[in-house]
Amino acid sequence: MLDYADVAHIEPIHLGFEDAVKVLRERMLTERCDAIIAAGSNAAYLKSRLPVPVIIAKASGFDVMQALARARKITPHIGIISYQQTMPELTEFKSTFDFQIEQRTYTTEEDARAQISELKARGIKAIIGAGLVSDLADEAGLASIFLYSSNSIHQAFHDALEIAKFSRLEAGPTLANRDTLRARHGVEALRGESALMRQVRENIQLFARSGASVLIQGETGSGKELAAQAIHQSSNRARAPFVAVNCGAIAESLLEAELFGYQDSAFTGARRGGHAGLIETAHKGTLFLDEIGEMPFPLQTRLLRVLEERQVVRVGATRPIPVDVRIVSATHCHLPEKIRLGQFRADLYYRLAVLELRLPALRERQQDILLLTEWCLKNSLAGLGIQPHANLHAELLACKEVLEHYTWPGNVRELRNVCERLALYLLAQPLQALTPRLLMQAMPESVCSQQPATASAAISPLLDADLMEKTLQKFNGNKTRAAADLGISRTTFWRKSKI
Repeated sequence: MLDYADVAHIEPIHLGFEDAVKVLRERMLTERCDAIIAAGSNAAYLKSRLPVPVIIAKASGFDVMQALARARKITPHIGIISYQQTMPELTEFKSTFDFQIEQRTYTTEEDARAQISELKARGIKAIIGAGLVSDLADEAGLASIFLYSSNSIHQAFHDALEIAKFSRLEAGPTLANRDTLRARHGVEALRGESALMRQVRENIQLFARSGASVLIQGETGSGKELAAQAIHQSSNRARAPFVAVNCGAIAESLLEAELFGYQDSAFTGARRGGHAGLIETAHKGTLFLDEIGEMPFPLQTRLLRVLEERQVVRVGATRPIPVDVRIVSATHCHLPEKIRLGQFRADLYYRLAVLELRLPALRERQQDILLLTEWCLKNSLAGLGIQPHANLHAELLACKEVLEHYTWPGNVRELRNVCERLALYLLAQPLQALTPRLLMQAMPESVCSQQPATASAAISPLLDADLMEKTLQKFNGNKTRAAADLGISRTTFWRKSKI
């Protein structure tokens, strides 16, 4: 706790269950409390009875291995008591390392006490568990090993601090940028003349006429949020809020609070009426859940209930609040595979994927690459106050093979980054032409994926006489320097100049 003394007031409460609930409720009448950290059954008990976010400390696999190593130094006869669920992976560990491990679960304090008594009767000498289990093991005269490592506790404190930051905000911007809850992009932002992109725009216009949930699937950088905004902008909800949140970028406890909101009077001095979550904020509009495949499993259940009942219950509350929200979600992963692995709920998937929109990767629509490059580069140049070359299109044509032979794993986002670099290069040397060689300097990823000779061979057929002549004039007739600037050999330059 000393690590956080400068940023928060943290006070240990050496109580559990109803005793802790009573003391905390009394103190919250006169003192402010932003979050509570607990573990195991005590955390579950407090979470259901207190109107304040409860951060549940979670043990990692490393924590379990570390606790077993400490217990093994005391005795080979070890018991692990966990809240509600066992750890199946320990069965293999037990046989591999010849550990005598007995696993038990508990729900209440009485359960835990009974399990410890049984394990003691079976000859177990050391018990691994959370705080309650450790205390009861000590009472029973057994060695106790606290399950959680310092890293897990630090993560819980970090999550609690994030919760505290947002609970103290007045009615202002949050993770969803509440001051700009409007979609900025329409269907025209999804550029491209390929058949694939025309189909994407047609599907967006069609899906916008429905109120059903949409699941957008596409690789990183393929424009999933642009598509979500376009669906919203083209729908009859366009004048209502568009609220976006990345499910994979926020800690579970914070994501729960942000999505579902807080109950009124959760904190001393809290805003009257409580803290509306993102689902409520999106009422009558669209909630965009980016990276839905990363949403923690417990929150998937709560989201499913919102979709089924069209009601949301704030953290610490019991009264449901009706909401009219269209859900558009997006993912880069294969959700059916996550379902097979038990990492995503099948029933939620079918609720989210009433309509499915697939965004093609950039490498699947090669005919759009040149068009997109020119558009992105002109925008990047304009941002730096630079007029594009009069022959920019011809220069890009000479780079076509380089652009189309690269796989673009980062898709349009990566292409935009390359154009930003190119614009900076052209700013540094205003008289410099855009050549294949300059392009490859701006995209080192492409150079790593191709052999130089192959790249040169691919580039050379696209060199036109006008570009070669201008390059030669730029270097005062020096063919060696002109060829180097174009990224080809002097022999190739000489041969093509004769064509």
